[in-house]
Amino acid sequence: MADLLATLPLILVLGRLSWIDAREHRIPDRLSLPLLAAGLALAAWRMGGVPPGALAGAVTGWAVFAGLGALFHRRYGAEGLGRGDAKLLGAAGAWLGLGALPLLVLFAALAALCRVFLRPAPKDAPIAFGPWLSLAFLVLWAGFLSGRVGGAIW
Repeated sequence: MADLLATLPLILVLGRLSWIDAREHRIPDRLSLPLLAAGLALAAWRMGGVPPGALAGAVTGWAVFAGLGALFHRRYGAEGLGRGDAKLLGAAGAWLGLGALPLLVLFAALAALCRVFLRPAPKDAPIAFGPWLSLAFLVLWAGFLSGRVGGAIW
């Protein structure tokens, strides 16, 4: 029941976060960090303590994207994957668990690529990745709630 009750706020926060990222190319901490905390709190409530998979998902999601972003910045001198994307992936890891992260990133990347192929942007125009991460997050969350996604969650 708590999972279902958490879904509407999750949709609202991800929608707002996506809208901001699409317009401003940034993901505010005021949205991503409470989302991370809510994911850990929900996991703790469900399991009677913080499940290692949720904590590992949060840390790994953040660390992988933060590391990739830092490497890109070091190599090219520009932002390629922002810290907000890393925090959002960490939040998704808290909600969905470590095992869901590869599928989430794959879905998000495929959705973003479809957008680029269907409506190409100017050569050096940045593309917000937060909306695609959010969409993949919601798809996997819906799969979890429906019982169709299991095992990878926590």
